[in-house]
Amino acid sequence: MKMDDNGTSRRAVIGGLAAGAAAGLGTSPAEAAAAPSAGAATRPPDYPTPPFPRQEQQEPPGLASRMNPRPDHGEASYKGSGRLAGRKALITGGDSGIGRAAAIAFAREGADVAFGYLPVEEPDAREVVQLIQAAGRKAVPLPGDIRDEAFCRTLVADAVRELGGLDILVNNAARQHSVDSLTDISTQQFDDTFKTNVYALFWITKAALPHLDRGAAIINTASVNAYDPSPNILDYAATKGAIMIFTKGLAKQLAKKGIRVNAVAPSPVWTPLQPSGGQPPEKLVSFGSDTPLGRPGQPAELASLYVLLASNEDSFSTGQVFGATGGHGGP
Repeated sequence: MKMDDNGTSRRAVIGGLAAGAAAGLGTSPAEAAAAPSAGAATRPPDYPTPPFPRQEQQEPPGLASRMNPRPDHGEASYKGSGRLAGRKALITGGDSGIGRAAAIAFAREGADVAFGYLPVEEPDAREVVQLIQAAGRKAVPLPGDIRDEAFCRTLVADAVRELGGLDILVNNAARQHSVDSLTDISTQQFDDTFKTNVYALFWITKAALPHLDRGAAIINTASVNAYDPSPNILDYAATKGAIMIFTKGLAKQLAKKGIRVNAVAPSPVWTPLQPSGGQPPEKLVSFGSDTPLGRPGQPAELASLYVLLASNEDSFSTGQVFGATGGHGGP
């Protein structure tokens, strides 16, 4: 799925925002941006627990808007405090899941946000643009397929041009497809998974490096599968192990330049990756029930970790992998 004309596609996305995004969210952008007042006492959210309704989205990457229950990305809860004021971020896979939660949080912390996504994910992307704009920040949607090296270079170039620079890179987009036996993993699936999860990270990071100065942050999304692989997603787990090592090695390369490189390693998180082939439909009903917390994580629960790693508050951490596992063992 390659883009024919990146600029035209982006203008088409922006042109349809006003009519579609608020309706898709079921609330106005102003309402979605509202959050508890600073200092107010709050209780932990009562997030949904298994069993979940049986569901399946036939083709990856899937849409958050079609999930039941719908994931929480922090639309109505994340409260910013200026921790990323004036920063410029590029996030891959920013239309849904963890990438969307990071995009919302970054914008509410004062950053302008460019984000990549596949053209078929445009309905989710429209909502994200509206949420970023409701936070008073610039949104730059960049549809295209990161399995293509040329698009990866274009993605970075367009983000730098539209944002006026780059301070934060979040390599988050991923492909996952459940297959019980190694003998049933096709070469095409293996190639698509590694191109999406590893090659794209390499291409995008390489293109971004000339634009990153001292104080910049690179954040990669690894997984609990990097060190505790699930047998039904062997190719995916292998890519996450590669991402973990890439993070640690690149951090050593860039330390003298003052650029930090870290990774987040989540356990089961309720995102479109799962019903669109990431898990068998029968297993999705109990997804996350094996964690000590008895449920999958919600994307909103990881947002503050990405903000911390992007901010100057975590200036002494580099080459680290931060777990968010619901009680499973960490990295």
